Amino acid sequence: MGKYIAKFFIEGVIEEKGETYNQEWLLDKIEDLTDDKKNVALVLFINSPGGSVYESDEMYLAIKKYREETKRPVYAYFADIAASGGYYIGCSAGKIIANRNTLTGSIGVIANRFLDLTAVLSKYGIKSETIHAGKNKIMGSPDIETTDEHRAIMQSIADECYEQFTSIVAESRNMPLERVKELADGRVYSALQAKANGLVDEVMSFDDAIDFLKEKEFGSKDFKAEVRDIKRKPKKSLMKMLKGAFSPLSPLGETLALLNLVKSPSMRYPAYICEL
Repeated sequence: MGKYIAKFFIEGVIEEKGETYNQEWLLDKIEDLTDDKKNVALVLFINSPGGSVYESDEMYLAIKKYREETKRPVYAYFADIAASGGYYIGCSAGKIIANRNTLTGSIGVIANRFLDLTAVLSKYGIKSETIHAGKNKIMGSPDIETTDEHRAIMQSIADECYEQFTSIVAESRNMPLERVKELADGRVYSALQAKANGLVDEVMSFDDAIDFLKEKEFGSKDFKAEVRDIKRKPKKSLMKMLKGAFSPLSPLGETLALLNLVKSPSMRYPAYICEL
């Protein structure tokens, strides 16, 4: 087998382990590509609405390390959606190319979601008490009221993550930080809007993007290198199969939906997970 361009799929919600996205697997593949001399370039095929700050930043740094160690070109190609954490990871690339139907941007941070159930518990005479030390230890619990101090604590964390995100965008796009912050109000942009605002470089199909890369980096779109998919095949979980087999309106369907809700990071306690 000869030289190849790696089409590196980053899909789904960015988290440690999900149905489509698996951080450990992706990081291992980045290391494999770094060591493979037949690999001549990396194209990040990003189709993600975002996810956690931790995994997004870890992947961003891993791809930057690949670029620095190999000196090989890295392009990002945005598919259906490359928002928030998806855009964050895309900033590791030297060029960003979007499909004409892409939605991208959503540059912002969610530090926490407070769910206050105290009125509901009081209505039904339900009392809950958690023995704790440290006045803010149970901050975010749904059985206590959210205070101004709680809000200020989580806002400070969101602001810190936001500064990191916008600084990365400014460096990647060679754009003044003040201009990035004007664009980074959390909204999404169409592909053409993103290009007009400097958030992506080109708008074209994936095949045209490969030709563009070959011509820019290797002198000709006829450069001999195959495009090889680097993509993890998700395993079907029992929970996923059950959810597909039962209507959400059935008793079992309602139970599965509730279990899925409780599993979500925003519903766990304490839920101090920054999301992009």
